[in-house]
Amino acid sequence: MTNTMKKMHTKFWLLTGLVLIVSCKLSAQKSYWSNVEHREPTLGVAEVFQKHNTPEFQLKLVKASQTVAALRPMDELSFDYTPGERLEVRDKDSLYHLGDINLRIKTSSGHWKTYSTASNRAPVTPLAVTDSVLAAADLANTLPKDIPVSIKRFYELDKGQLVMRFEITNMQDTPIEIGALGVPMIFNNILEGKSLTEAHKQNVFFDPYIGKDAGYLEVKRLSGKGPALLVIPKEHMAFEAYRPLLDDLTRKSIVFEGFHEWMAHSKAYAENEWQGVEQWNKPTSVVLQPNTTKNYALKFVLSKGVKHIQETLIKEERPVVVGVPGYVIPMDVKAHIYVNYKSEIKSFDVYPKNALKIKEDGTTTTGLKKYLVSGKKWGRARLTISYNNGVEQTVNYKVIKPEAEVIKDFGNFLTTEQWYDNPYDPFGRSPSPISYDYEKKEQVTQDGRVWISGLSDEGGAGSWLAAIMKQLVQPNRTEIQKLQEFIDHVLWGNIQYSEGPYKYGVKKSLFYYEPDSLPKGTYEKNIDYTTWAAWDHKHANDRGRSFNYPHVAASYWVMYRLARYHNGLVDNKNWDWYLKNAYHTTIAMMEQAPYYAQFGQMEGSVFLSILKDLQNENYDEMATELEARMKERADHWKSLDYPFGSEMPWDSTGQEEVYTWTDYFGYEHKANITLNAILAYMPTMPHWAYNGNARRYWDFLYGGKAGETSRVERQIHHYGSGINAIPVLKQYRKTPDFYLIKVGYGGLMGSISNITQDGFGPAAFHSYPSSLKIDGISGDYGSGFYGYAVNSATYITNNDELGWLAFGGNVSQKGTAIEVTPTTAAKSKIYLTPKKLWMTLDAGSINKIVYDTSTEKVTLVLDPKTEHTSKAYLRVDDSIVLPYKKVRGAYEIELDDTVKEITL
Repeated sequence: MTNTMKKMHTKFWLLTGLVLIVSCKLSAQKSYWSNVEHREPTLGVAEVFQKHNTPEFQLKLVKASQTVAALRPMDELSFDYTPGERLEVRDKDSLYHLGDINLRIKTSSGHWKTYSTASNRAPVTPLAVTDSVLAAADLANTLPKDIPVSIKRFYELDKGQLVMRFEITNMQDTPIEIGALGVPMIFNNILEGKSLTEAHKQNVFFDPYIGKDAGYLEVKRLSGKGPALLVIPKEHMAFEAYRPLLDDLTRKSIVFEGFHEWMAHSKAYAENEWQGVEQWNKPTSVVLQPNTTKNYALKFVLSKGVKHIQETLIKEERPVVVGVPGYVIPMDVKAHIYVNYKSEIKSFDVYPKNALKIKEDGTTTTGLKKYLVSGKKWGRARLTISYNNGVEQTVNYKVIKPEAEVIKDFGNFLTTEQWYDNPYDPFGRSPSPISYDYEKKEQVTQDGRVWISGLSDEGGAGSWLAAIMKQLVQPNRTEIQKLQEFIDHVLWGNIQYSEGPYKYGVKKSLFYYEPDSLPKGTYEKNIDYTTWAAWDHKHANDRGRSFNYPHVAASYWVMYRLARYHNGLVDNKNWDWYLKNAYHTTIAMMEQAPYYAQFGQMEGSVFLSILKDLQNENYDEMATELEARMKERADHWKSLDYPFGSEMPWDSTGQEEVYTWTDYFGYEHKANITLNAILAYMPTMPHWAYNGNARRYWDFLYGGKAGETSRVERQIHHYGSGINAIPVLKQYRKTPDFYLIKVGYGGLMGSISNITQDGFGPAAFHSYPSSLKIDGISGDYGSGFYGYAVNSATYITNNDELGWLAFGGNVSQKGTAIEVTPTTAAKSKIYLTPKKLWMTLDAGSINKIVYDTSTEKVTLVLDPKTEHTSKAYLRVDDSIVLPYKKVRGAYEIELDDTVKEITL
């Protein structure tokens, strides 16, 4: 096929695919609201609206309900943080709006009873307003008659800032207990019917710091541009829990993650729906004495932008802490936490007891309190900081083993517990690392979603991809021997066509459902094979899903590196076979899966690594062809407003590759647009689960365990964290910005935070407070571990406020010498920020690095040689000249029996 024919072929499939997407969108739009359209409107939107201007916002209220109809920044009145555009369809009972409140109350009867302003709406009774009160109402009409309290809601100004306050009074002659109090956080994250351009201009995502009195909610536009809205506690509104509003009738789907509520009290749920689940914070309640009133208030403020959230919190006199290297702490890392708050610290409390060790470590040059944090017990740990003024702040940590041990256990689990060895398997999957059910402690050889047990797609390829990527970080001869069998007998010639017209094409699944063509009893009777996900043999063999190709290409690339830069690790194929197969697989993706290849691929950054190695090997023809093909894709992305589409209406998987190539080809504007979008859904905050956690909320359906946890739900450190950390940290190396290192390193460490003590890697962690646990199967975790394997590095920086810091290492200072010992699993990459010096090893490992700040001398100390690694291959900036031979662009350094010093 000529290049012209190939381009015509690609354009045909692109147009066909776009037609299909538009058709699906129109169809979905017609039915999306079918479950509520027929309901009677009760909110009162047909009546008059009220508008109130504050210095920062235009607040629009529905007159009848006094719920928020719109919340617009005064500087851009065309933008609305709330889903006000949906009012005419969301004006029914059981559809929440900003301004609603939920409670569970226990009286002398001894039973919790639930009350909500959204269940049965009726016009509220307006109250008189004063100069500082914009609007107020008694909510009795929209609450059940038997509620033992009165609730009044006020929208008011506090020094010009918008506050929403609920005044709750016990009307009984006896005490009552409020065991749940939550305020729904209703902002515009409904993406239904929107193009990517519309969604990035009109919609928001929001992330919670569930940190008690220091907690907050950050609401950011999908574009990552413009001011960010912060919701912060004003009065008695500790952020104790974040409850999904599962009773809201807005249909949850791939275009709507769902709404949550900010809970100040959650004991009633902890005793019932969440029973037996360890919550982020200790659940509380409050006892209200007769005729006693208590206020609960939230303040709404604007931050200049996503990167300015912390300084806005400081300005608002909120407790701010910064953890270095973050909140996932390996046991061999000397972590620190820096506290910025007006009140002195009264005490620290650690739960579970002795899970963390906290030690005072002086102050910074700017006067911030500095504490050393050491992880002592594997698992979740909560640090409670009590201040003298009564404020309590919680910081949630995850303590893990040293990274080298985590990765060692992971590789062992994949090649033992997950190693499928059945020579009689009718689907040709043996031998291989196969999906695993950790709850049942068994391999997943059958699933109604055939790809899960079919060794392809993210949900099925995840395990073998992870097993091979592990070897890039920590090569193990025994594991590599097993993986060579997998490549020879399963990957090459079965998952991937090895001959004929479809050569290098990658199948969607090896496992399929076709009972008439296989012996009776092949399929388990208790599995549902009646859905669309139970592909037959023909559909399983389809080569048109481009997302399967990077898994294969990345695996070949790793095997090439192992064969080329080490001795005796790989012996089934020559190094050039692997590199050439990586190239041909990449080209096949664009030729045999052209429609989806228009999008950025998860793990797509590996294609740049393949290109660089083709260039290093002087495979000029292949390198030229690959670069030209990638430029065609980058040129297409350059033409789009927001070039990170997917098979989904919105996604967080394509940004990694889109950034990689737009950056490579110098399309800086588009690379920045991509980076800003990543920062919009990848926050940094003092909580291991959300720090660096790239947004993802539907893959428990496609890659998680079937059953009650297969649902639309915010996933904690799904593979998005690992792959999105790649562009964030790459941008940091270009333009060192402390915000980027916090976000990027949070995502990097998040990608290994869920690996269990015995080495099982789950699909993700469940964020619902009814679960708060890892998912039951391995699923699509391999893509996340790819992010760790290619991106793990040690970063050294001198922060103006915090001093010398290391992310991925332990730093010490002796006079003018800054010495850092890497703690990463590979110990093969270091970025020295003050010198903008990026040092990487293709083979060998770094024992330590010393930087003399007075002479600017850099000394790199390499570990001794090993059985399979006798030479180190060091890559540094071209401006640095070392007295060693250059091989394929890297300095070849003979290693010794003891450490070796290299002076740069």
